[in-house]
Amino acid sequence: MALFKPEDAYDDILQDLKEEIVELYEASEQTLIELEIKPSDNELQRSLFRNVHTIKGDLGLVSFVPMILVLQSLEDILDMLRKGELPYSSLMSDLVLLLLDKVSVFVDTCIKDGQVEYDDVAIENTIVVIKQLTPHNVEEHDGLFQDAISALSGEEPQARVNSGTKVGLGKTGIPKNIPENQQTDLLFFRDLMRPIEKRAGYNEGRGDKIAALALYINSLHENPIDESQLAVACYVHDFGMAFMPDELVNKSEALSSIEQNLIRSHVYKSTRLIEHLTVWDEARKIIMQHHENMDGSGYPLGIKGPEICEGAKLLSILDRYLDLISSASDSSEPLSEVEAVIAINKNYKGQLSGPWLRLFNQGMTEFLNA
Repeated sequence: MALFKPEDAYDDILQDLKEEIVELYEASEQTLIELEIKPSDNELQRSLFRNVHTIKGDLGLVSFVPMILVLQSLEDILDMLRKGELPYSSLMSDLVLLLLDKVSVFVDTCIKDGQVEYDDVAIENTIVVIKQLTPHNVEEHDGLFQDAISALSGEEPQARVNSGTKVGLGKTGIPKNIPENQQTDLLFFRDLMRPIEKRAGYNEGRGDKIAALALYINSLHENPIDESQLAVACYVHDFGMAFMPDELVNKSEALSSIEQNLIRSHVYKSTRLIEHLTVWDEARKIIMQHHENMDGSGYPLGIKGPEICEGAKLLSILDRYLDLISSASDSSEPLSEVEAVIAINKNYKGQLSGPWLRLFNQGMTEFLNA
């Protein structure tokens, strides 16, 4: 480990630096999300390059030297990306976000404490790995990006996974290769989900996780649900919760029957938000039915079995799963992912779709083992 003490700088300059890095980090994160959908979009690639280049320049102005060299190495990769010499990949995105996160912590600690301890060996090893990425060894890129991520994290390089058998989730639940108007709607719904998660007391990123899981498990079905409709339902289904009384949403005691009915009305509120967007009629149906149970014990209509659409059957399982890993129903502590899978199978017999539950078990087993 090494210790870095910055040269004297005015407090207002350092504060401006911190604020700009936060803005550029958030902008880069959004750009990377859009690149997942449109990996060949050159304007997005150029925007990502500019953000990293600006951060590097800002650090240079205040002589925050340790992070500048590794950012230069990353900038070289992004320069090749924007010139069409390297392909975009999710692992490239992971490296960018991890490095920008390290930079953000580095700057924040310097400003707060007047010095920062950092892993100089990890940074040097990361630079060495990044420099091995060239337009002539594209087949090695996934392994090299994995090695760079491990190096930056201060870990030994992980065993490389064959890309043909790799199991993982996307960063969002927005499908690729869909019409531009559908992409626009989905990005809009995703942006709305963030303040709604905060208002409703959900963990940040819940919408992304449930949507990504849904697309992953849906891909295992021999007759998959339309990905776009499923994704919209995953992002929009809890919008109505943001319009519930705060004291009711966060109430720890058992709800009265009147309070339960009010909470359950969020289903209608969510569906009404998109009732005039006819392109999403199937998503609206999924949202309306995602609290229905196979045995007819659900709400709001009390329908059962074949009356429930396939998307609602899948979303019903995943909605319960996310509830369990964020705030267990019978405990003040959330369950682990493995415990939540076990609880789903044990505690909801007769309520969940058997075929979708089997695919959920299969998909979660593959994902958690991977």
